[in-house]
Amino acid sequence: MKKMKAIGLMATMLVFGMMSLGSGSSTDTETKEIVTDSDTEADAQEVAASSSETTAGNATDITIEEQVLFEKDGLKVTATEYVVDSFWGDGIKLLIENNGASDIGIGCTALIVNDYMISDLFSTTVAAGKKANETLYLSNSGLQAAGIENVGKVEVYFHTFDSDSYMTISDIGCVTIQTSEFDSMDSTPNDEGQELYNENGIRIVGKYVDENSFWGAAVLLYIENNSGKNRIIQCDDMSINGFMITPYFSSTVYDGKKAIDEITLMSSDLEENGITSIEDIELKFNIMDEDFMNNVETDAISFSAK
Repeated sequence: MKKMKAIGLMATMLVFGMMSLGSGSSTDTETKEIVTDSDTEADAQEVAASSSETTAGNATDITIEEQVLFEKDGLKVTATEYVVDSFWGDGIKLLIENNGASDIGIGCTALIVNDYMISDLFSTTVAAGKKANETLYLSNSGLQAAGIENVGKVEVYFHTFDSDSYMTISDIGCVTIQTSEFDSMDSTPNDEGQELYNENGIRIVGKYVDENSFWGAAVLLYIENNSGKNRIIQCDDMSINGFMITPYFSSTVYDGKKAIDEITLMSSDLEENGITSIEDIELKFNIMDEDFMNNVETDAISFSAK
């Protein structure tokens, strides 16, 4: 199926993608406002400029209470401290104790900060009878893209896995960590831009087009899910300036949550079609359950970048 062909490469791109997401807000990156045919007077502007200085600015002052997050499959995981790293950004320091008879791994299925889906790279293995201090980092670029200045709430879905086969042993339900900024965290949606779709509890807003992203170009989206189910959003049948282009995009958004994500356009695709400036865009969104069932394909959606 067309909607599935990009998933393999998306997995490879995750490490770099999470580091580059939100980079379009830097002052030396060319971005374009997204508009639709109904916009008669759309002056070009850098929509992301207002958030260019956005970071978890008070992170050094943020604290958490030490708490046991879960005990299962011989593992005991305790959140001990809120930390900040100059490269990786904000994080939650974890004490992981393996009280079982076998080596066991722990990973993160989903990470949600202030109700925004945030990428993570957390995975570790602890030998039987041993302990480890590890840090679950909250992608700094992801926080910036979402406009999160003060981290107030961190929701984590862990899973445990066999250290040899990497097969999942258990999926851990959501554990919630409230920080000292919980009462003052900003919950205002970072949804500035052009609404592209709003049906059945799924709202998608085009924020801007970045013509100098890590892989080539990117269309930054705000996605909000109030459908009652966790949903996967992908896209298909995409054209740029009338030329068909392969989009690399798959975003999982849990029910009641939001995401800032980007459709990646490879520089090789743009060059092969002689596209030096992104002007007109058309695509269809595919919206489905986590098991890829109940797929809804939208009509073709057309918009422009000015």
